[in-house]
Amino acid sequence: MAQQQIQEQKQEQVLKLSQSISQQQLLQASLVELPVTQLMERIQTEMDDNPALEVSDDDYNDYPDLSENTDYQESSDDFEREERQSALDDALNSIGRDDEELPVYQNGNNSSEEREEMVYGETLSFYDHLKEQMGEVDITDSERDIMEYLIGSLDDDGLLRKDIETIADELAIYHNIDVSKTEIEKVLHILQEFDPAGIGGRSLQECLLLQIDRREPSKVKELMATVIDRYFEEFTKKNWKRIQSVLKLNDVQTEALQKELRKLNPKPGASMGETVGRNLQQITPDFIVETQDDGTVSFSLNGGEIPELHVSQSFIDTLKAYQENKESMTRQMKEALLYTKKKVEAAQSFIDALVGRRNTLIMTMRAIIQWQHRFFEDGDETSIRPMILKDIAEKTGLSLSTISRVSNSKYAQTRWGTYPLRHFFSDSYVTESGEEMSTRQIKATLRDMIDSEDKQHPLSDEVLKQLLTEKGFPIARRTIAKYREQMGIPIARLRK
Repeated sequence: MAQQQIQEQKQEQVLKLSQSISQQQLLQASLVELPVTQLMERIQTEMDDNPALEVSDDDYNDYPDLSENTDYQESSDDFEREERQSALDDALNSIGRDDEELPVYQNGNNSSEEREEMVYGETLSFYDHLKEQMGEVDITDSERDIMEYLIGSLDDDGLLRKDIETIADELAIYHNIDVSKTEIEKVLHILQEFDPAGIGGRSLQECLLLQIDRREPSKVKELMATVIDRYFEEFTKKNWKRIQSVLKLNDVQTEALQKELRKLNPKPGASMGETVGRNLQQITPDFIVETQDDGTVSFSLNGGEIPELHVSQSFIDTLKAYQENKESMTRQMKEALLYTKKKVEAAQSFIDALVGRRNTLIMTMRAIIQWQHRFFEDGDETSIRPMILKDIAEKTGLSLSTISRVSNSKYAQTRWGTYPLRHFFSDSYVTESGEEMSTRQIKATLRDMIDSEDKQHPLSDEVLKQLLTEKGFPIARRTIAKYREQMGIPIARLRK
């Protein structure tokens, strides 16, 4: 006989802790993450979608200067390289094509998504930068006319792809300036001494050689020049086995040489921002930080062209009218009431989220300035204290995710330049004695030591360890090797 299964239903009381995020919190989190330029686009989209959202007469971007709340007088005292490597690879892949049809420095495709180098807070054009430098050299009026024409003939990446004979003909025909090719080449050599290094190169090879030539004398410099000057074809084809063989290098030396060559910039003009005929891709700072001579630091939020918003009065009046006649409403009127109510609530939620975003940004920036006050006073990179997201989260009472959203996409314009907020965060190194030091400060000190060393007798990691210990940075030799590699600095024997 089969056993009968009995099912019982029991009711138990269990205490369970859970956390849910409201739609309003999600909305505010999404706005906090946006930099000021993207926020303006988001506001415009919201206004297009919600007719209950209108612009007030007063500007939303009239943020008060927060100096009274942020008087911080205190008594206490590797992306770019990857960008260049990618660009260098693109440039090398383009060699062999017709330069007149396809400039060597174009990034593979010509789509609108072509990536350009960011420029922080610059408003001068490429042309203006070079003309400023032209005013600092002693040249004749005739040479000045030639140089202005040469600057105007540079491509977007800073290279000169017109041959000297063509330039001589154009100067004679269009500007009535009759000069020899020798005179033009003389002026071009002066231009090639301008910053950034590589400007005015007539080919990728010459551009790279100009950059190498500015380096301090060393064995690495000699090897780099040899590769670009004598084995450029092998270099363009990435035939490193051939280069390693003819230069008699081991694997470690070859890898170090490759790292140094990757630091070269194949399009020096792009690093100066806008070129003639192109738009400037400029970062708009979200914070304007002011430092007074007495050490007082204040800041304000940059609202750009963000308007002040309010809920449409006509929608509010319509909502009140419908609510006063609830009893006699038709189905169509009820649908209109629901629509109006939904739009008014959405508009008010969006406005509240903007206010919340503003308060979050103020709290975060205030805490960062308090923590890194010395840097905002003197602009010295070594003054940046160890600071992680958790430190600012604890100081503000905000969550780690909120601090991360703010710092990932925001920029601060300071007396010393425009920086991403991430720049002010730095890991720490804890010594055996428990002392906490900023890795940024250690790296800066390490780089200064290597820059000032005798290039004929470069400092080994062991010697660097001893010198850093004497300066108050008691770190291990393997840590020095790690920091040196992170900064792209080769070992001692390759720095000769």
